[in-house]
Amino acid sequence: MDEFDAQYEHFRGLIKLHTPEQALAMLKLFRVDEDIVKRIGERHQRETIQIRDKRQPGSVVRNNRETWYVGPQEGDRCWPAFHDLLGRQPSWHGDGLRDLDAASTKVVSLLDHPKEKEFSTRGLVVGYVQSGKTTNFTALIAKAADAGYKFFIVLAGIHNGLRRQTQLRLERQLLQPVIDQWHPLTGAEGDFEPPAGNPAAFFTHKSQQHVLCVVKKNVPRLRKLKDWLEKAPEYLKNCPTLIIDDEADQASIASKRTNPLIREIIDLFPRGGYVGYTATPFANLLIDPTAKDLYPRDFIVNLPKPRGHFGTEVLFGREPLDGEDPQEVPDGYDMIRTVPEEEVALVRPGREETDGFSPEIDGSLRTAVLYFWLATAARRVRGRGVPHSTMLVHTSVSTVVHQSFEEPLKRFKSTMSDMITAEEPELLDELRELWDTETARVPGADLGERKVPFEDLLPKLPGVVDDCRVVLDNSKSLERLDYETGPIVAIAVGGNTLSRGLTLEGLAVSYFVRGASTYDTLLQMGRWFGFRDGYADLPRIWMTDELRDWFRHIATVESEMRRDIDSYMIEDKTPLTFAVRLRNHPALRITAATKMRDAVKASAAYGGQRVQTRYFRTADAEWLRANRKAAGELVEQALRVGGARHEDRSAQGRHLLRDVPYDMVLDFLGHYRFHEKSMDCDADLLRRYVERRLKAPGGGALKRWNVAIIGKPLTEDPEAAYEFAPGVAVNRVIRAKLESAHDAADIKTLMSRRDAGVDLDLSGFEEMTEKVLKVARQTQCPETALLTLYPIDRISPPTKERRVPLDAADHVIGVGLVFPLPRGEDSEVEWYSADLSGVVHDDEFDTIDEDELALLMEDDGR
Repeated sequence: MDEFDAQYEHFRGLIKLHTPEQALAMLKLFRVDEDIVKRIGERHQRETIQIRDKRQPGSVVRNNRETWYVGPQEGDRCWPAFHDLLGRQPSWHGDGLRDLDAASTKVVSLLDHPKEKEFSTRGLVVGYVQSGKTTNFTALIAKAADAGYKFFIVLAGIHNGLRRQTQLRLERQLLQPVIDQWHPLTGAEGDFEPPAGNPAAFFTHKSQQHVLCVVKKNVPRLRKLKDWLEKAPEYLKNCPTLIIDDEADQASIASKRTNPLIREIIDLFPRGGYVGYTATPFANLLIDPTAKDLYPRDFIVNLPKPRGHFGTEVLFGREPLDGEDPQEVPDGYDMIRTVPEEEVALVRPGREETDGFSPEIDGSLRTAVLYFWLATAARRVRGRGVPHSTMLVHTSVSTVVHQSFEEPLKRFKSTMSDMITAEEPELLDELRELWDTETARVPGADLGERKVPFEDLLPKLPGVVDDCRVVLDNSKSLERLDYETGPIVAIAVGGNTLSRGLTLEGLAVSYFVRGASTYDTLLQMGRWFGFRDGYADLPRIWMTDELRDWFRHIATVESEMRRDIDSYMIEDKTPLTFAVRLRNHPALRITAATKMRDAVKASAAYGGQRVQTRYFRTADAEWLRANRKAAGELVEQALRVGGARHEDRSAQGRHLLRDVPYDMVLDFLGHYRFHEKSMDCDADLLRRYVERRLKAPGGGALKRWNVAIIGKPLTEDPEAAYEFAPGVAVNRVIRAKLESAHDAADIKTLMSRRDAGVDLDLSGFEEMTEKVLKVARQTQCPETALLTLYPIDRISPPTKERRVPLDAADHVIGVGLVFPLPRGEDSEVEWYSADLSGVVHDDEFDTIDEDELALLMEDDGR
C-alpha cells in the first residue's frame, strides 16, 4: 500500500468521527502533503457522486445536497453482523444481498453526516407491498449506527401486531448479533414506557451504546415518548438521531393529533433525520411541499422491484400506458378466481345485519378452503420455502363478523377431516378435479416449479387438515397469528390488523370481498403481494369481479407513478419539482380526502408542460448530422412555403418564426432523433399528442406553431456562427456536459424560463415565474405551441465545476417544446399531483453561460 492509499484509509477512518471537511483539515494538521490531501478530497467526491448517481436504486435529491457516505469500512460492527446473518439464509444468496447493500448505502449517503452541528433531514423510500422494506430499513439502521448515529426511533404502524413483529425482527437481526452495541428501550410485549429515573442520566449511562425504540403511531405512546425526551434536552443536542417511519402514509399524514406529535418529536433533535418507508406513497407525494410537514424535501429513493416478487401487475395485469405496445403489457397470471355477487351476502352482512350473522362455508369460500389445503399438501411434498402456510379471509372490518367465522370454519374442518380420513370417494373426486383444473390453469413449469401429482399430495392431506388452525386476528382477539412458535397452518380471519405491514408467512390463498374506497387502503389490504419461494405457481385469490377490476386499475396507476418517478430521476428533478401524476378513478379515491386537500389537478399528457432535450449521442456523427438537417429543413420550409412571419432578433441572438404550419412540425418530429434517455421527448408520443389535440372538439389547437432559434448574438468571428437558413443565423451556445455522464452526454438544463416565453409579451409582469408564463401563454397564444431550436457548440468548454467539454463529433441541435393548456381535458383520464406553484426553484440558470445570463438580466431589468 503506497502513501496515498494509506492516507486515504486514514481519512475514511476519520470521517466516522468528523465531517469530510474536518477530516481533510485534520490531515493537513498531521502534515500530510497538500497534493495528497487534494487527491483524497477528489477521490472521496468521485466516490460519493458515483453512489448518488447509481441507477439502482434511483433517487430524486434536493439541489446541491452533499453526499458523504461511501459504504461500510473496516471496523464496522452492526452491518457486517447483519450481512453475515442474512448470508446464511439461502434466499439471500447472490443478487438479493448485493442489491440490499447498494440500496442501504444509497439511503445512508443521503442522510446528513452525524457530526454536522445541526441538521433536519426529510426523506422517503418507496418500495413495493410485502417486498422487504423492513429488511431494507434494518440495513439502513445498521449502517447509520456504524457511521455514528446513536438514537433510533422506529414508528411501526398503528397496530400491536405490526409493532411486535417489527420489534422481534430488529432484536433478532440487528441487536442480538452485536448485543454489546445496543440498548433497546422497548420489548416484544407492550410498547414504550418511560424508563425509571432521570432520562439525562439514562442517556449518559448508555452513551457508548446505540439506543433503539420501536413504538406505535399511537397518540398516548407518542406523547409519553415526547414528554420523556423533553427531560433530557442537553443530551439530545449532541445525539445524532434517525427516525424511521414504517407505513409512512398511514397516520403520519394529515392526522390531527399523530402528525403534530411526530413533528414535535423530530423537532426535539437538533441533529435528526426522518425517513419514511411506504409502498403506497400517494398521500406522501400530495403534501404541500412548502409547508412545515413531513414532505420528503431532501430525497426520494425508489427501490427496485426485487426478483421473484409478486406485485399488482403480476397478478392482475394492467392497461397499457402512453407509448406502450399493448401486446407487450403484462396481463397477469391466471390466479384470480371470481366470488359471484350473489355469494357476497353469505360472507359479508350489511351494516345493520351483523348481530346473529353466520357465514355459509359454501360455493367459492368452500372451494378456496379446499384448495388451500391441497396447495399446502403440495408444498409439503416439495419441501422448500417457508415452513408456514396461511390463508387470509377478509370480508369485513367488523370484529363481530370475524368472530362469526370461527365455529363454521372449525365445523367444516372437522367434517372434511373425517371424510378425507374415510377416503370418501365423492370428496376425493372433487379434490382431484379441483387440483387438476388449477394446475392446468397455472402450469408449474411456467414459474420454474414441477407439478405435484394428486396421488403424491394425497397422503399429506390428512396431516395438513389436522394441523390447520382457525385464527381470529383483530383488535379484540386474544389469539394472534404468531409465527415465532414453529411452523403453522392457519386460516386467518381478520380486518385492519391484517391489512398493514404485517407479513402473512407462506400466504397461499386469499378470500377477499372487503370493500374499500381508496387506492392505498386496497393495496395495503392485499397481503398476497410478496415472495413465494417454492410455490410461485400455487397462490390463488378469490374476489369479486369489481375488486379485480379495481386492482387492475391500481396496477396501472402504480406503474404510471413509478414511470413518472423514473422519468424525474433521469431528468434530474428534485423533490421540490416532483409532481408525480396519480390517475383518478370514478369509483375510488387516490387516498383519504384529508390527505388530498393540498393536491391539484395535474396536466394530462403534455398540456401546459415544457419538455426539452437533455441527452445526446455526442460520438455519433451521423446521428448529429441528421438532427442538423432536420432543423435546417424545418426553418427553410417554414420561411419558403409555410408562410411563417420572421421576427429578426439577432441582436439578442434570437430569431422567431410565427405561424408555422403543424404538418411541418410533425414532419420535423418524425426526422429529429431524440435520445432514448429523454423519456419526456418521445417522438411518437409527441406526434400522437399533437394529432389528438388537432382532432379534439372545437379544433384549431396546435394548428399553428411558433418556432424560435435560441443562440447568442453574432460577432465578427464567422467560426462561431450557425446558419439554419439564409438570413437566419446566430452564434452557437455553450452547453458543457456533466462530469459524471457516461452512457450519454448529459447537459442537464437546455431551456431557460426566458426561452419558454420568447414568443410572449411579458412586459407587464413584474416576475417571470412558471405561473406567469402559463397565464401569458393562455392569454396570448392559447392554441399555439412553441418549438425552440438551439445550436450547441460541439466543443462547449466548461465554465463550472463538475463539468467537462461536450466534445461532440459535430455541432448539436437541442430542442425544447412548450404546450398551451387545453380548453377542456387532454384525455378521458384525470390526474392529481402535489401543488408546486409555491416552490421557489434555485437552478434556473444552471447551464446558461455568462453572456446569456447577462442578456437575461438586461432583458428583465435586473
